[in-house]
Amino acid sequence: MPLQIRAAEPADLASLVQWNAAMAWETEQKRLDPAILARGVAGVFEQPQRGFYLVAERDGTAVASLLVTREWSDWRNGDFWWIQSVYVIPAARRGGVFRALYEEVERLAAAAGAVGLRLYVETENRHAQATYEGLGMQRCHYFMYEMPLAADS
Repeated sequence: MPLQIRAAEPADLASLVQWNAAMAWETEQKRLDPAILARGVAGVFEQPQRGFYLVAERDGTAVASLLVTREWSDWRNGDFWWIQSVYVIPAARRGGVFRALYEEVERLAAAAGAVGLRLYVETENRHAQATYEGLGMQRCHYFMYEMPLAADS
C-alpha cells in the first residue's frame, strides 16, 4: 500500500512523544522524562519557527515521523534543514518509509530555497549510516560537541 506523507498535527502528539522515547531508548539506551518530552514536542506546534514534524501513514495508520529544524548559515546565506527525531515503527522498517519521508523533506527544502540537508547519527549506527549514504548524503568533516546546561540533558 502506498505511503502518505503529511504534516504532523497536534493530534499526533501522543505518537510523537512515544516514538521519540522509543528512539532515545533504541539508539542510546536513554530514558527521557515523559513530561519534558511532551512539552518539547508540543513546543514545535506552539512555535512553528522551531520546525515541523512530518508523519508517514500506511492505510491511514501513522507508522513513522521525523522533525525538521532550520539552522542559518552565514557562510552560505541560507538555511540548512536538519532532520531529527526519526522514528519508524518496527513493523514498517525496511519498507521505504524513511526514504519517502526523506524525499518529502528534500522536496520541501528545495522549494524553500534551503542550502542543504543535515542530520547526525550515532557513530556506531552503521545501518543508519548506510541508509543515509544510499540516499546520496555524504559524511561531513565536522565533529559534534555539546555542553548540556539543563540538569536533565
